[in-house]
Amino acid sequence: MKTLKYILIPFCAALFIMGCQDEDLEIGKITAPSNLDFTETIVGADPSNPNGDGDGFVNFTATADNAITFIYNFGDNTDNVASTGDARHRFTKVGVNEYTVTVTASGPGGLQSSKSKNIIVKSSFEDQEAMDFLSGGIGSSKTWYWAADKSGNIGLGPNTVQSGGEHTYDQYFSAPPWLEDKLCMYEAELVFTQTAQGLTYEQTVGEAYIPGTYSGNLGVDGDTCHGADVVPSLVGVKNVSLTPSSSIATIDGDYRGTTLNFSDGGFMCWYVGSSVFEIIEITDSILKVRVEESDDFAWYCYFQTEKPER
Repeated sequence: MKTLKYILIPFCAALFIMGCQDEDLEIGKITAPSNLDFTETIVGADPSNPNGDGDGFVNFTATADNAITFIYNFGDNTDNVASTGDARHRFTKVGVNEYTVTVTASGPGGLQSSKSKNIIVKSSFEDQEAMDFLSGGIGSSKTWYWAADKSGNIGLGPNTVQSGGEHTYDQYFSAPPWLEDKLCMYEAELVFTQTAQGLTYEQTVGEAYIPGTYSGNLGVDGDTCHGADVVPSLVGVKNVSLTPSSSIATIDGDYRGTTLNFSDGGFMCWYVGSSVFEIIEITDSILKVRVEESDDFAWYCYFQTEKPER
């Protein structure tokens, strides 16, 4: 018991001192940012084109008292953190569209203030050459196949810039020709058709390939093929719209700058929950695209018009 007594005395003394010190601390007043406001300048806007010149770029400037940083939500499922309050964003939905832009100012202690306003922006992006490459031209259809006999027919890379700058190619994995665990995928036939009304797409042969990195989201086996019972959007004709690419990979990788958007959950055989495929390269006979699985991963898919023979 004597030993315990001597241990407790300095411990209690320490608690007493700490308690006194805590009473001497003063917490400064924490207030939310005030007088928040932001302005927008639509690039190319003039009296004849009040919604811009069709490129879709808008410059924003936000100000507030007692703000440390600003967060923009652009109303098109994208956002951006701007420490200075300045931001530049490209709205890519083709046509004249209205967006609700919200700016949130963050201050000390995490307190926030927000303000929203609606803006109307014009985007008139076109890539007729890509549409013709995909389909063979207006009134025509073209069938595409996995480039199973080529290296890099499927690949995986980072979706964010790495320490060495990597983020525009299949850094993590690149498949050799006829990779054994992809054989079911290589059966797919993908058909693009162009009419006067636009571009459509349908996977007419084969199933959806679901990689192991994504299969857990669906509760199914990964690195194999599944049918419409797992991915209902596998079947049916989809409309395809072409929009300007805005990802950092497209910008830094000097890709074509065109993105394919498939309606009704459509996708190009490789299923990771996305209907957005960026074109890396396209000619009359080859097509290389990039599809983002998450903030961490991006897949690289390689197709061709010649049916590969093993």
